[in-house]
Amino acid sequence: MTTVYERRAAPAVAPPARRSPAGAVLALLWAGAAAVLALWWADTGSVVGTAGWLTGAGRIAGLLCGYACAVLVGLMARVPVLERRVGSDRVARWHAMAGRYTVTLLLAHIGLILAGYAAQDGASLWHETVTVVLDYPEMLKATAGTVILLAVGVTSARAVRRRTSYEFWYYVHLLTYAAVFLTFGHQLALGNDFNGNTPATAAWYALYLGVAALVLWFRILAPVRLNLRHRLRVESVHREAPGVWSVVVRGRRLDELGAQAGQFFRWRFLGEGMGWTSTPYSLSAPPRHDRMRITVKALGDHSAAVALLRPGTRVWAEGPYGSLTVERQTSPKVLLIGGGVGITPLRALFETLPGEVTLLYRARTVEDLALGGELEALARWRGARVHYLLNGPEGQRPRITAESLRAAVPDLAAHDVYLCGPHGLARELYGELRAAGVPDRRIHHESFEL
Repeated sequence: MTTVYERRAAPAVAPPARRSPAGAVLALLWAGAAAVLALWWADTGSVVGTAGWLTGAGRIAGLLCGYACAVLVGLMARVPVLERRVGSDRVARWHAMAGRYTVTLLLAHIGLILAGYAAQDGASLWHETVTVVLDYPEMLKATAGTVILLAVGVTSARAVRRRTSYEFWYYVHLLTYAAVFLTFGHQLALGNDFNGNTPATAAWYALYLGVAALVLWFRILAPVRLNLRHRLRVESVHREAPGVWSVVVRGRRLDELGAQAGQFFRWRFLGEGMGWTSTPYSLSAPPRHDRMRITVKALGDHSAAVALLRPGTRVWAEGPYGSLTVERQTSPKVLLIGGGVGITPLRALFETLPGEVTLLYRARTVEDLALGGELEALARWRGARVHYLLNGPEGQRPRITAESLRAAVPDLAAHDVYLCGPHGLARELYGELRAAGVPDRRIHHESFEL
C-alpha cells in the first residue's frame, strides 16, 4: 500500500557532500605494506638454497603479519575521521579483510620459517618446532599470542559467528589486544631486519605505540569523558511493535556530542544484567539537547532484555559513529529504503533530510510497521510519499525489482538512495538499484555484519 501527501515547500537543499577520504586511507595502508617489503629488501643480501628461500619468504610473511596486526587494531580504534567520513561498515569490512590477511600471513610465517630452519639444520619439522618454541627468546609468549589470534580468526568466520552469541564473539575478539602484546617482543627479538637497525626499530615502536595511543584515547579515555560529562540515564521505554521497543535516554548538554540523524552509538545499560555487553543501536529520532532515542528489535539476549529496562538505569555510551547522514546527500531528491528494524536510522533521516524525500518500508505485516504512526505524521508534515511493502495473505514476500522501483519512483536515477536493513535484503536491493540506473556513488548503506 502507498500513502501520498501533497508536497509542500521542501527544506533547503543540503550542501554538497564531502568527499570520502577512503581512497587516501587505503593508499596510506598499502604504502605502509610497501615500506615493510622495502625494509626486507634493503636488509637482505643474496638468497641461497632451499633453506634460504624458505626462510626469506617466512621473514617477509612475518614482517607483513606484524604490520597487519597493527593495522587490524588501528582500524577498530573508533577514530572519528574513519567512523564518520569513511563509514563504520566500510571500516569494519577493512578490519575483517585485515584479519584474514593476518591469519594467512601468520600461518605462512610459521610454516615457512620452521621448514627453512629444519632444512638448514637437517632436522625434522617436529624437532625444529619444539626447539624454536622452547629455546628461542620471547617464543613462549609469541606462541600464546599465536593461539589467541587463531582462535579470534576461527570465531570471526561467518559460519562460526552464526552459531555463537554476539557476547561470546565480542569477548573473544577483545583478546586480540592480548595477542598483539604477547607477539610484539618476538618480532624485535628474533627479527633479523631489526637487529642493529635503529631507524627500523624506532619506526616499529612508533607504529605500535601510535596504534596503542589511538585505542587508549578513542576507546577508553574519550568514552570515559563522554559518560562523566553527559551522565546518561534511561528515561522511558515504549513498545513500538511486536518485539520492538524504543528507549529514550536523557543526559546533559547532548548537543555537544555532535550526533546526527542516521548515526549510532554503542550502548551498555548498567542494569538488568546487561552491563557486560556493548551493542550498536541507531538513533531512531533526531538527537535533542537533553535526550536521544533508540529503537531495538529483540533478536538476541541483549536486545530482548531492553524491554525490561527501568527508568533511571545508568547508561554507558560510545559514539557517535557512522556516516549514513545528510553529508552523503548529493541530490535534492532522496529515496529511503528500510527493512524491518532497519527503519530506525531512516526514521530520523526522514525528518531531517532536506529536499524531496520518498520512503519505502519493507515489513511482514501491518503490525510489524514499527514507528508507523510517526512516519505517517512526518510524511503529512513534509508532503512526502510513503510506500509499504508487506507480505501477501499467504505470507508470500513481494520481490523488489528494478522495474518496481522505477514504477514507484519514476526518476529514480536522479535520487540519492539510503539503505538500511538485513544484509541479504540490502545486497539484493543494491543489485536492483544498479540495474535501475542509480549510480554507485548515490547508493548509501551501512551494514554491521562482518
